[in-house]
Amino acid sequence: MVKSVPPHLPSPQEIRRFIDESGGRAGKREVGKAFGIKGQDRIWLKRMLKDIMAERAAEGLPGPRDLPRSERQNATGQRPQGEKPLGKQQRLPPVGVIEVVKVDEDGSLLCRPMKWESEVEPPRIELVEKTVSGPAAKPGDQFLARLGRDGRMYQARVLHRLEIAAKKVFGVYQQAVPAGRGGRVQPTDRKMRQEMIVEPGNDGGAVSGDLVMVETLPGRALGPRIARVVDVVGSFDDPRAISLLALQTHEIPREFSAEALGAAVEAAPVTELGNRTDLRDMPLVTIDPPDARDHDDAIHAVADDDRENPGGYRLTVAIADVAWYVRPESAIDKDAQARGVSVYFPDRVAPMLPERLSADLCSLMPGQDRPVMALEMVIDATGRKRRHRFFRAMMRSAANIAYADAQAAVDGDPRPELDALLDPVLKPLFAAWELLDGARKRRGPLDLDLPERKVLLGKDGYIAGIVPQERLDAHKVVEEFMVLANVCAAETLERRGRPCVYRVHEPPDPERLRGLKDFLGTLGITFNAGDVVKPQMFNRALSKVAGQETAPMVSEAVLRSQTAAYYDTENQGHFGLALRRYAHFTSPIRRYADLLVHRALIDAMGAGAGGLGDTDADTVQRLAQQTSTFERRAMLAERDALDRFTAIFLQDQVGGQFAARISGITRFGMFVSLAETGASGIIPMRSLSSDFFDFDEVAVQLVGRRTGQVWRLGERLTVRLKEASGVTGGLAFEIVDTQGDKPAGKGNLKGPGRGKLKTNRPQPGQKRAKSERTKAKRRR
Repeated sequence: MVKSVPPHLPSPQEIRRFIDESGGRAGKREVGKAFGIKGQDRIWLKRMLKDIMAERAAEGLPGPRDLPRSERQNATGQRPQGEKPLGKQQRLPPVGVIEVVKVDEDGSLLCRPMKWESEVEPPRIELVEKTVSGPAAKPGDQFLARLGRDGRMYQARVLHRLEIAAKKVFGVYQQAVPAGRGGRVQPTDRKMRQEMIVEPGNDGGAVSGDLVMVETLPGRALGPRIARVVDVVGSFDDPRAISLLALQTHEIPREFSAEALGAAVEAAPVTELGNRTDLRDMPLVTIDPPDARDHDDAIHAVADDDRENPGGYRLTVAIADVAWYVRPESAIDKDAQARGVSVYFPDRVAPMLPERLSADLCSLMPGQDRPVMALEMVIDATGRKRRHRFFRAMMRSAANIAYADAQAAVDGDPRPELDALLDPVLKPLFAAWELLDGARKRRGPLDLDLPERKVLLGKDGYIAGIVPQERLDAHKVVEEFMVLANVCAAETLERRGRPCVYRVHEPPDPERLRGLKDFLGTLGITFNAGDVVKPQMFNRALSKVAGQETAPMVSEAVLRSQTAAYYDTENQGHFGLALRRYAHFTSPIRRYADLLVHRALIDAMGAGAGGLGDTDADTVQRLAQQTSTFERRAMLAERDALDRFTAIFLQDQVGGQFAARISGITRFGMFVSLAETGASGIIPMRSLSSDFFDFDEVAVQLVGRRTGQVWRLGERLTVRLKEASGVTGGLAFEIVDTQGDKPAGKGNLKGPGRGKLKTNRPQPGQKRAKSERTKAKRRR
């Protein structure tokens, strides 16, 4: 039974009302869309619906599981006979969020949809006033409403009034000429296509080129919105404004509280060994990128001298003892909770902890005594773990080694300063990894080889280049040590009956699997997903196209079929890693979930101060869900900043031609990724050709109605950069030519944007599958 409802989520009564008004047809997907429930809040929704459905079943009322999927998706009834349908690009969903924009001359309240991605104007929406409870509706008010067709317009019946503040938007201000006539603001959100008008007296002292935060004002139904400048962030010409904008846009705290900073300054290094195990003579090393901003994990390996374990190794993983410095509900802890994770930009880091801790007291710097949470693991000659134990310790790092330097040393070209570490330290690490890697391969985790790139900054603070990031065995050494350590953490907390924050990655849902199966079928690849789905099924599909032209599109499709990982106190396993239990233990400097795991382990071991204290299981679950939300927030902020840095990097190359691949296909166009930089942009539908294209969701392709021209995922193209907006981070391209041999299609295909591949369009009634992009990313 769901105990409480977070304030930003609908009440059970509102959900029941929505289900009743849909005739019992609304399921989790429909309810989630209707109330805007996303991310980890879907876990709450799943539990809430379980309770509601049990109550409805007891009352003899139908629920979504009692009806076919086709009926659940059609909660608005059939279109009246003979009525001319709206075009696909003008249709609205059965339920959506609308905003009142004006009162017409007849006194009717006209609205617009808050989410509208089509290039055509949205249809007219009229609010049914009698469905509005509370204060009378006025321009600027927003509602969750059921949208029903009424001829060539829609009628909106209110389900829920949305309590909203004036919308805050970031943008770049341009002063009108002559001065004193106000100005315009170009929004940084690329979904907001129109500039906003700032009337005289509402500019807040901004000048042209300033990055500003504006507050939208109620008013026009059509044309630019009216706005008022409420804050001048700084000049957008300053490269530091890009990451600052990302922090501001996603409401990520920029500054630590005075109390947290004071506590960090007063924190003293641990100098007394006390009850800690002394590991200062063990040559533990940190292996990180050369520009790493913190060093929170160190590793060591030595051949096991136990005669009963021939060929085995003893591994040691030492992680900064952040819990010693950051106690529950302290000022530093509260600030860390508000961040959830550290956020990394090309030019700066927004750390989860004050720099005094993250870059000093909790950073495992060479030659410095540092308190750690340590873990000893014993593996056999097959890479299987035999036993493990956690303990608090004191260590002194022997070296901080860059990945490339560690790899070069093992490959026979060591730097002079690493000569002494090669045989006793690095070679045993790589030898132990080979055993772990063998065990990993037998376990069969998802094997997606996703390219990574590194951003190089110039002296001016902007991007000087984007280069491929080579994946070395040295990276895999650290990753496999950390994966095994994370498994040990989850096992220990389960065995000791302590709250565990699991890193959960659920299997793909059936709908996505059906979509992937249908898509792979168009390529002649058989994909049979039975009742039990395993990563090896995806690996087999990937292996069938390895080295072929279709490999990128298959990898893209497999990636999109996966769910997003999250934190939870309920174990659901980690599908991608093929592990029954998995927690994050290895990065408490930059992930709050890891800090919670450290505290639980301290309690489990009876290892002294710094445990969970009075933190109960419900609070741990709340913090786990909150960290998941903040992790997603950080990823979006990092992506937004990188997009803007990249757009500015490419601004002087507008008109240039680039090799690219189609990385995404939608109803409104295609997305392409440039081969050299990985930069992503859109080719709008209107720029493809004079033909009209249908979006085939099954094959994930665009098909020309007249020419039979086809654009598919993974196809190689030469594109021309038409637009690069540093303000929004948006890139727009047009097709110059296709790359490689393609069979000729029908029709005149001359000129830019005309492909030559012809395929059959999907047959009427063919199953269609939803295509969603989920981005697997970072944080081992």
